[in-house]
Amino acid sequence: MKGTASKTKTTRAKTAKARNNPTSANSNRQDVYEKVTAKIIADLEQGVRSWMKPWNAEHAAGRITRPLRANGKAYQGINTIMLWGAAMEQGFSAPIWMTYKQAQALGAQVRKGSRGALVVYANKLTREEEDAKTGETALREIPFMKGYTVFNVEQIDGLPAHYHAMAAPVLDLVQKIESAEAYFAGIGAELAHGGNRAFYVEGSDRVQMPPFETFRDAESYYTTLAHELTHWTKHGSRLARDFGRKQWGDEGYAREELVAELGSAFMAADLGLYLEPREDHAAYLASWLKVLKNDKRAIFQAASHAQRAVDFLHRKAGFSIAEPELGDPDSAPTAADSGAEAPDTGATGAAITGEASRAA
Repeated sequence: MKGTASKTKTTRAKTAKARNNPTSANSNRQDVYEKVTAKIIADLEQGVRSWMKPWNAEHAAGRITRPLRANGKAYQGINTIMLWGAAMEQGFSAPIWMTYKQAQALGAQVRKGSRGALVVYANKLTREEEDAKTGETALREIPFMKGYTVFNVEQIDGLPAHYHAMAAPVLDLVQKIESAEAYFAGIGAELAHGGNRAFYVEGSDRVQMPPFETFRDAESYYTTLAHELTHWTKHGSRLARDFGRKQWGDEGYAREELVAELGSAFMAADLGLYLEPREDHAAYLASWLKVLKNDKRAIFQAASHAQRAVDFLHRKAGFSIAEPELGDPDSAPTAADSGAEAPDTGATGAAITGEASRAA
């Protein structure tokens, strides 16, 4: 009996240690960072930018929007990219996602065999550490990423009808352009027009754009401006974003361009603009691949910075996203930060290594 009790105590201690140490749990499987980064690398190696997929999909119904939680709140940061990709791969046009338990709370059921999608959120582990020199102990917070599985409403039977309602009518082209013009004018950035290149000059804090009439259409002009204004947010008087760029094409340059790429995609979705890949950005693919292969957290950091930039620009423009009221099957806490999401209540709660789960 004594030996059995001792063995049980040891097992419990190991279990508790693994539970509180996300780096050791499930160590034989891909972690969240590796899973997401590997997928985006695979896309880039095929010449495909994951964040461009929704605009290229022929089957996409209605305008491109942010993926939505069960209560109508929009996902942000890296989760936007991940759920856009999941929707494209499985052919979903509905933007709403929820956990298995949330579906049950609504009296609905995820269809057997349905493949869920991974979403992530930031968490922190508090650990007591001893200073080797002084012998004093102090608490240290260690950030890490956790995940849980959500299902698209097209995979769920028995949901209330409003979860399957058609999207609101899209603004006509004139209304869309007027809305975009008001948005960008409200930001108040210094713009100059001329030449044949779009770029941001940090020294003079100015965005340079080719003349409006040289663009193929108005949406191309505004999505290009969205990209350059994402760069504009890095100024020291704004978000003070600095990746240590020393010259054109180095790692710091590649990281900043990735932030601007994601920022323009997020902004296009929020403003209802059609986003088309800029041909001059194809040259960045190799540098992005190098960054992502060397740092599995790079895409998460880029998405987080891009989300902060878009949030900043929205505030400057006095813009807010209209979110549908879908009820509240479970509370949805606010994000731990602007780039990584907090979980909806009803999530599994366990650290997910990135393998898409299926409904039993």
